[in-house]
Amino acid sequence: MELNASVSAIVTGGASGLGAATARALAAHGVRVALFDLNVEKGEALARELGGVFCQVNVTSEAEVEAGFAKARAAIGQERILVNCAGTGNAIKTASRSKEDPSQIKFFPTDAFERIIQINLIGTFRCIARSAAGMLTLDHTASGDRGVIISTASVAAQDGQIGQASYSASKAGVVGMTLPIARDLSGEGIRVNTILPGIFNTPLLQGAPENVKAALGASVPFPKRLGQPEEFASLAVEMCRNGYFNGESVRLDGAIRMAPR
Repeated sequence: MELNASVSAIVTGGASGLGAATARALAAHGVRVALFDLNVEKGEALARELGGVFCQVNVTSEAEVEAGFAKARAAIGQERILVNCAGTGNAIKTASRSKEDPSQIKFFPTDAFERIIQINLIGTFRCIARSAAGMLTLDHTASGDRGVIISTASVAAQDGQIGQASYSASKAGVVGMTLPIARDLSGEGIRVNTILPGIFNTPLLQGAPENVKAALGASVPFPKRLGQPEEFASLAVEMCRNGYFNGESVRLDGAIRMAPR
């Protein structure tokens, strides 16, 4: 797909981190961009910077997602690109003993597990289904595309660490549905891919002490540093432009394989 001012995109989780970098990269090619996020201040500021539109959206809410798509499409037109970056995580062991009193045993609350699945997996699918339905109303581009959908998983989908049962399950679900959705939409000219980032220098890590970030970077085989959001954005842009990129889940991780902890 050729990226230019005739193309519109929606980026969920677009106010910061990987989503913001991807929004900037698309806008640099002239693409009109809408940002879905919960952070109004950051989202509106970035939308002004990019000449786009901000939509306050919680991806777990059917009503907010519907309203977000309606607002975005009214402002910039039907999107040909959807990039799903909205997500979160937690760290809770399945079952564990209290350090203070080993006789006290606790377990991972089901509602805490379900919350991560609702945001990372079901929220991603909710946006995919609605975006794809909108893309079906578009004509094919000269290259044969109607649209491109990119989701964000994590290397935790394959290398989940201690305490990451819910996070890994949610991200493995994103990977698992990529090929079936690509097959569902292939006859309509909509391509579907997923990126599995490793350890990236996102807002989640930016508040960590420098020695912690240095140690994390040193754990990467090569290059021995944290990934930069612009590197994620570069791959997302390539997935949009390269018409043969379809049905793939690609690790972007400097060859790291996560240890148990």
